[in-house]
Amino acid sequence: MDAPQDFGFDTLAVRSGTARSDFNEHSEAIFLTSSFVFASAADAAERFKNSEDYFTYSRFTNPTVSMFQDRLAALEGGEACIATASGMAAIMSVVMSTLQQPLKLGADVVMHSATKFLDGQGRVLGGALVGSKQFIMEKVFPFVRSAGPTLSAFNAWVLLKGMETLSLRVEKQSANALEIARWLDSHPAVNRVFYPGLESHPQHALARRQQKSGGAILSFELKGDTPEQMRANAWRVIDGTKVCSITGNLGDTRTTITHPATTTHGRITPEARAAASISEGLIRLAVGLENAGDIRADLQRGLEG
Repeated sequence: MDAPQDFGFDTLAVRSGTARSDFNEHSEAIFLTSSFVFASAADAAERFKNSEDYFTYSRFTNPTVSMFQDRLAALEGGEACIATASGMAAIMSVVMSTLQQPLKLGADVVMHSATKFLDGQGRVLGGALVGSKQFIMEKVFPFVRSAGPTLSAFNAWVLLKGMETLSLRVEKQSANALEIARWLDSHPAVNRVFYPGLESHPQHALARRQQKSGGAILSFELKGDTPEQMRANAWRVIDGTKVCSITGNLGDTRTTITHPATTTHGRITPEARAAASISEGLIRLAVGLENAGDIRADLQRGLEG
């Protein structure tokens, strides 16, 4: 279904990009095949010559992946999209397919780690790039075709179904995050809260112009006289949770919590962490769909100490 761009975001998230086979299935089909059959040698030659327009080999063209690409392009208002095996693969594909300085050339591309909110339930890995048809198909597609950092058909199907509830999930998660951020901002054990939805955030006005909400991710720094004490305080809060999941992933329906200084950002230098305001007392919270009061109570157990 080629949904018009004047459709609302929620309609595009459910309806756009759907391509039905001769069986006229209602839900998107999963095409778990590595290759596709041709009617003749001449047909094979033609399809490989214009492989971007046909399905020839699933390393670079697959019907389920194509539906995901078309849907995400519609949501972003882009001309074309290329899906990859992960968000990092998407970044690598941009860098390797250009070996130039894209910003100086005026390039404009949207990169998604589809692993996060597009899936929304912590099930699969995926990445995607959205931009002009010229940039995606002439620059990025040849690299992805040859190097193969491609998205699997099954993962594309999972992401397609996740996108149908994207708006509902993120709106609720963002509302939960704002409630929790306001509570943490007034807590005596908390030094500061990083959340653009708070009026106290230095870039709150910019976020209001660019975003519909403050988002579902926040971080907060605990008080402490020394880095060692700040780390101990942070670990006590994390270890005291029973609802939140201690994991480095985010964008899940389940709230996740982590200590960035010793996990996701543990391998960078102390100087780089300091420049990014990642202290030993910092905790990252990716808020899910649970009751906001239950999340507050979960954090309060550790904060009381």
